[in-house]
This record gives sequence, C-alpha cells and structure tokens, in this order.
Amino acid sequence: MRDTLPLLNQLDFPALQRRELETLQVNLTYLCNQRCLHCHVNAGPTRTESMSDEVIQLLYAVIDSHAVQALDLTGGAPEMHPRFRDIVAHAREEGLEVIDRCNLTILSEPGYADLAEFLAEQGVQVSASLPCYSRDNVDQQRGDGVFERSIQGLRQLNALGYGQPDSGLELNLVYNPQGPSLPPPQQALQADYQQHLWEDFGIVFNQLHTITNQPIARFGSTLVSKGQFNTYMTLLKDNFSSDNLPGLMCRNTVSVDWQGYLYDCDFNQMLDLPMPTLARDRSHLRDLLAARLQGRPIATRDHCFACTAGQGSSCGGALGT
Repeated sequence: MRDTLPLLNQLDFPALQRRELETLQVNLTYLCNQRCLHCHVNAGPTRTESMSDEVIQLLYAVIDSHAVQALDLTGGAPEMHPRFRDIVAHAREEGLEVIDRCNLTILSEPGYADLAEFLAEQGVQVSASLPCYSRDNVDQQRGDGVFERSIQGLRQLNALGYGQPDSGLELNLVYNPQGPSLPPPQQALQADYQQHLWEDFGIVFNQLHTITNQPIARFGSTLVSKGQFNTYMTLLKDNFSSDNLPGLMCRNTVSVDWQGYLYDCDFNQMLDLPMPTLARDRSHLRDLLAARLQGRPIATRDHCFACTAGQGSSCGGALGT
C-alpha cells in the first residue's frame, strides 16, 4: 500500500517549552526565482503571497517592543519582496542582526544587480543555499545552470568582503541531503566544501550549516510517491537524540508568515500548525506586542524528529557540534 502522511498527526515527540524570544524568522513571500525539489515552502516563480505594508508596520512594532536580537528573512526569495531593503535598513537601524536566506542566483537576476552591494553596506549576514560543491548534484536538485550562477554569486560576495578574514561580513553556506538520509557530520563536510570551493573556484566562506530535510511539503510528497515516507520517518526516530532538545531553534525563535500569523518554526508554518494561542484563535504579530513567551508550550508533531536526529538540525546548522 502506498505511503501516506498519517505519522505527522501523532504526538510522540517530547513536550517543549519556550525561552525568551530572541529571533524573528519572517517569511516575506513565497515568490522565488527557483523551484527546488527539497523546498519545504513549495516556493516558486508563480507564487503571489507577499507581506503587506500593514503587517510590516506590526513587525516594526514588535521589534520595538521586544528585546529581539535578530531578524531572519526568508521566503521564497525574500529579496523579491518589494520592501525587502526597507525592512533590512529598519532592523539594522534598531541594532538587530539581519540574516538573509539567499539562494545566490537572485544576485544575477535582472533588477538585482546592486543587491550584493546593498547587503554588504548594511552588514547583513548571508546564509546561502549550496547543496553540494558538485555542478551535477546542484543542478539536479535545483535546476540546470543553478550551480554556475551560484558560483558567480559567491564570487561577487567574496569580492565585497564576504567570508574574508576580519571583514565582519559573514557568509555561511547551507547543505541539504539530496534524498532520504541524514546529513554527514557538519565539521567534516565543511572542510570538504572549503577545500573544493577554494581549489576549484577561489571561493571562501565562514561556516557550513547542514540541515536535515523535513518530511513535509514538496519533499514529503516526493517521499510518498517513491514509497519512502515511512522508512524516512523511521530513520529520523531511530536517530533521535535528547541532547539536541535544549538547542532547538523553536525554543527562542518565532516564525512569522506573510500574513503576520505566528508559528513555532518555519516547518510548522508550512504544515499550518500555529503557535498555541496567545490571545485569539490564531496567534498574530499584534498579539506579541504585549505577550511574553517564556514557559509557553511549543506545538510539536512527528516531523520534529528531523531536528533532533543525529547531530541535530536547525537553520543555524547542526546542534551537536
């Protein structure tokens, strides 16, 4: 019988509680210039969802009312939101660290020729997706020509100082496995990336972040179609490590969707699994203006095992390193 997705409705994962809010991870838009197989957002060139000016003003109010340390901008391609630069500039003026989840190819799209310079001027940390240092593997996962354009983008960032010693401009790369497996050890893979990218292309970067693929959305559907979903879930559960629980990013991060609704993580957002309510049927940015999150429960399902398997996984890479 073909695999289905019922395991995501089970509540086997340990109960978690929040610490104080430190990071807002904001999904500005589902619009993207790429359509990657592993994308848990199902982003692509035809998506139209985009954060409104009204919600952006609420975002600014929350930043002003909380001791938020970082603004993590994602999508889609967050840079394709028409007010991306305004949001970055506001957050930097408020003293926040800003992270741009960049797919690299956006840097060579028409109309974005000065994007890299803007990121450098604002001191934005770039977290760039590069699932392999091999052309064939990257193009297979992300589309023909993506590897060449990604290398072009990395060279452009390096030329501006990103990844260079003592520049203060942080450039991190993100690795996702191509199939239903756990990432290899992060430190060893980082050394391989550094060697190959330097020797082959003269490229430098700060850190490699390995992220376990979530069994949801586009990747989850692929697993189901290949009859691999249940096997993958078993792999995640069998490799559960309680040592990863304290470092889970849902403990101090709130995910905000393009409409301003709140989730405990970006993956819960894609599953429409909202944060336990603060003051209404669905928690919203406006509810954060007066709320404190420490000690509140976190919504979990079986997909959370992807974050605790093996060395652990978060948007900042492995937890067990």
